[in-house]
Amino acid sequence: MATTVLIPARMASTRLPRKPLADIGGVPMVVRVARRAAAARVDRVVVATDDGEIEAACRDHGVEVLRTAAEHPTGSDRLAEACVHLGLDGDERIVNVQGDEPLIEPALVDACAAALDAAPDCVMATVAHAIDSVEDLRNPNVVKLVCDARGRALYFSRAPIPWWRDGASEGQPALPQPPALRHVGLYAYRAAFLRRFPGLPPAPLERTESLEQLRVLWHGERIAVHLSTLRPGPGVDTPEDLARVRALVRGAG
Repeated sequence: MATTVLIPARMASTRLPRKPLADIGGVPMVVRVARRAAAARVDRVVVATDDGEIEAACRDHGVEVLRTAAEHPTGSDRLAEACVHLGLDGDERIVNVQGDEPLIEPALVDACAAALDAAPDCVMATVAHAIDSVEDLRNPNVVKLVCDARGRALYFSRAPIPWWRDGASEGQPALPQPPALRHVGLYAYRAAFLRRFPGLPPAPLERTESLEQLRVLWHGERIAVHLSTLRPGPGVDTPEDLARVRALVRGAG
């Protein structure tokens, strides 16, 4: 079964204007993301964008790019449109790599796709790793998840889950055992599900947590979770993040 990586990219960041075109090691960030994704065992990498400058930058660097509508409310809507344009349907695998992850590990892309293959009862797969700091556990910007015995997601939350009752009663910050899990925003979809996902009504829990993946669980679908020892490289949301990634790339070069 073929695997296509789709990378949504748009000029929407307020904390870091023109983020997809930020220079990292001599190339725009979105191009670096595409090159990292292409190092995985995938058949195709396509950037989906509504912006002419992003489109031109991708073409200039030999990255396949698809122009999509500007009014999509979420990245999933943009990816669903891309599936239609590319003729992707059925059980074909789509891996969604975010356009602000220039240090994404190709092995994580492979693992996420493999997790979907191994779970025929699931319409999606994603990745998580153990949390090793109380600060991350308590940080609402670090999304946590809990799984069942088969490695299917039960819930995603910005709250510290699971809540370790006995650890909290001791009055000292403590990490639960077994460790809580940090969700990595990397997704593999079956193409047919991705095409119909935007038509599912938003879930109340999704609105409360501001986590789109809760819509999948709310409507009774399943998400497989790959537990990884690999940590994703830092994403880029702010000028400080960009400086950190640039330094890492210089050091690796």
